[in-house]
Amino acid sequence: MTTTESRHESTHENGHPADTADTADTADTASVVNIAEKLAGFTEQWAPHRIARVNDYEVKIAKIQGEFIWHTHEDTDELFLVVSGTLTIRLRTGDVVLNPGEIYVVPRGVEHCPQADGETAILLFEPAGTANTGGEVSDRTREPVDA
Repeated sequence: MTTTESRHESTHENGHPADTADTADTADTASVVNIAEKLAGFTEQWAPHRIARVNDYEVKIAKIQGEFIWHTHEDTDELFLVVSGTLTIRLRTGDVVLNPGEIYVVPRGVEHCPQADGETAILLFEPAGTANTGGEVSDRTREPVDA
């Protein structure tokens, strides 16, 4: 058997080595998350659902409507991305209005109050263990669940 024939026999059709092809394909598929499908899987508002982990961070989605509570995250920034609807992030210095596809990062220590007049879907990116209500405890405080 020649070197070329040997290499061909140990390579999967997709070009991956035969002993890792199935693992690589599974890992690639397992890491794909369809945000729309995950959002369709729940109806509760203001309840964060974890859809991915990135190092020590969590990617969460939520459906929101109405006004949240004023709160602060003393130790971390908080990234908001609007998937659908319109989000107003109320700040003591003025409001930030986000439309689908727009992001805003609330800096650590800045008091804010998310608000949505109609149902809005958002994606959050923040360190694992970050409470959705910051240092405040209220009826809106929720632990994220896996979506």
